[in-house]
Amino acid sequence: MSTILVTGGTGTLGRHVVGRLREDGHAVRVLSRHAEPYAVDLRAGGPGLDAAFTGVDTVVHCASSPRGGDEQAVDHLIAAARRAGTAHLVYISIVGVDRVPLGYYRVKLAVERRIEDSGLGWTVLRTTQFHDLVATALRALTAPPLALLPAGLSDQPVEVTEVASRLAELAQAAPAGRVPDMGGPEVRSLRSLARAYLHATGRRRLLAEVPLAGRTYRAFRAGGHLAPEEAVGKVTFEEYLAERGR
Repeated sequence: MSTILVTGGTGTLGRHVVGRLREDGHAVRVLSRHAEPYAVDLRAGGPGLDAAFTGVDTVVHCASSPRGGDEQAVDHLIAAARRAGTAHLVYISIVGVDRVPLGYYRVKLAVERRIEDSGLGWTVLRTTQFHDLVATALRALTAPPLALLPAGLSDQPVEVTEVASRLAELAQAAPAGRVPDMGGPEVRSLRSLARAYLHATGRRRLLAEVPLAGRTYRAFRAGGHLAPEEAVGKVTFEEYLAERGR
């Protein structure tokens, strides 16, 4: 079996990717700022990166931060992969990075383009938002007695373990370029998701929709972050909430 490096391998997605690859019999290395023996900050690079890449056939790049540094991180990653002769770079991105003018989305798109131009074999998978992220947002939105929701928004949450399984499959295959997007099973209004979240958490809140302004809001409202034609996920938001409650 091959040796596969997973960046961000202790994170929400990465730890599931690591588990799936190990179940399939691969030697997996976890690269994260605090995970020995490959504790490396990709944004800074350094000699530890070359040690992590020695003998690595494929890297699954899950490490990312809305706080910045993703472009510097992928530059260091690509340089290390070239030096090591790594054959395949798999990257997880977000549906809508080319349609929604959000700063973090622009960065993800820039990282995609760096990977495409790297000269390495590459695969990019874009997915819709994870259930965990939607639940975190709804927890904040429904904290006050009157929950104010952005008007007219929908989402298509997908289960992180399903995404991890897909990434593991891609990592074990040949470089495929940009593969079809992966969306959750349902496109749901934000109001509907909020009601499901409140029901699961046993709380009551008044819900009110408030229109916002700006290009980013308009792009989200137009569904730029959705992939209804690729609704391949199986786990619904209610099923996720029920499992989390257990």
